[in-house]
Amino acid sequence: MSTIIPIRAETSAQTSGCTDVVPLVERGQREVFCGLTGIIWLHRKIQDAFFLVVGSRTCAHLIQSAAGVMIFAEPRFGTAIIDERDLAGLADVHEELDRVVGQLLARRPDIRLLFLVGSCPSEVIKLDLSRAAERQNQIHHPAVRVLNYSGSGIETTFTQGEDACLAALVPSLPGLPASTDTAPALMVVGTLADVVEDQMRSLLERMGLQVSFFPPRNSQAMPVVGPNTRYLLAQPFLADTARALQSRGAQHLPAPFPLGVEGTTAWLQAAATEFGVTPEVFEQATAAPRQRAEKALAVQRQMLQGQRIFFFPDSQLEIPLARFVHRELGMDLVEVGTPYLHRQHMAAELALLPAGTRISEGQDVDLQLDRCIADAPDLVVCGLGLANPLEAQGITTKWAIELVFTPIQGYEQAADLAGLFSRPLKRRLKLAA
Repeated sequence: MSTIIPIRAETSAQTSGCTDVVPLVERGQREVFCGLTGIIWLHRKIQDAFFLVVGSRTCAHLIQSAAGVMIFAEPRFGTAIIDERDLAGLADVHEELDRVVGQLLARRPDIRLLFLVGSCPSEVIKLDLSRAAERQNQIHHPAVRVLNYSGSGIETTFTQGEDACLAALVPSLPGLPASTDTAPALMVVGTLADVVEDQMRSLLERMGLQVSFFPPRNSQAMPVVGPNTRYLLAQPFLADTARALQSRGAQHLPAPFPLGVEGTTAWLQAAATEFGVTPEVFEQATAAPRQRAEKALAVQRQMLQGQRIFFFPDSQLEIPLARFVHRELGMDLVEVGTPYLHRQHMAAELALLPAGTRISEGQDVDLQLDRCIADAPDLVVCGLGLANPLEAQGITTKWAIELVFTPIQGYEQAADLAGLFSRPLKRRLKLAA
């Protein structure tokens, strides 16, 4: 097995990286995107599921705009609008919801899994969607399974919509009897684009490993989970899902996340080590795509080497992304902000960051903007609401949400991921010419 050599030489004093970092903790005004956004990638993944948001017209406009759905398309999400009659108590909200669900399922007989998704409006009026889901489940079972989760953006960042959705699914996953003596099985947890899932499956199968993915492409193919399950997290924002899996007996395989060559190799190696794959087999399975990715990254590094980057907290991808851009592209980290710092899931990532990296947890947006402007980085990764004000200050930005919507995991996507950082800098150079 070959070893990934960091772009920057690390001294022995830096081997623990930021493992023991004390982050700058901020609790103030935040710039956050709504958790309903997760529906955009979830409805593409689970192909027989429907996501019914119980919310306002604003909720409907949000997911329509984020998804770019044309008016004549028939997507697998929609909004049950809470209007003035509902708010005034002139209509029974539960009866109205039952009517909407009945109409939906009559029109879309292909639906096998229905999520009732809570929003800020439904939570403000204290609509109990868990009871509504139980009632609908009794009516429509076994043809349709009905679950609920919260996509509200009041207290969460937008990627936690996926976490809430998958955590709601975990209790219904099939299991094995406690007495069953079954060999350990591998599961990858977190929504991946189909092309990335196919690539990961191929790499793992070349090592002789069979793998299931959660969520699957079809709700009728949910993976079995139990004490024999070993799982890799493909996304860093799945804390509740991980806890729910562990309550079913599944065991987490700690690893960096599969971003870039180094992260992908270490992520695959965690599975290979757990299941006894030999170094020779691992090398044969990964050598070709790894070498292609290294060659492609070398081109991107020419633009990004030495550029200073600042991450605002947005998606919880920030720490793995910071590790990637620093170690594989040679960028200098000014500040790495994250909405939440999950030390257990981030342990391997923190160990790979350079000692002394400024890490912030949470946000006080005015204070962070002041730091960013004072630091004058070459590139800022931030939410949509901050991009234009920063650009007006002459600071080049990259929309953080694009890093979630774009397939970025794995060897074949490493250069595409790097390109998301280099393109804004190239654009700036062209505009200045």
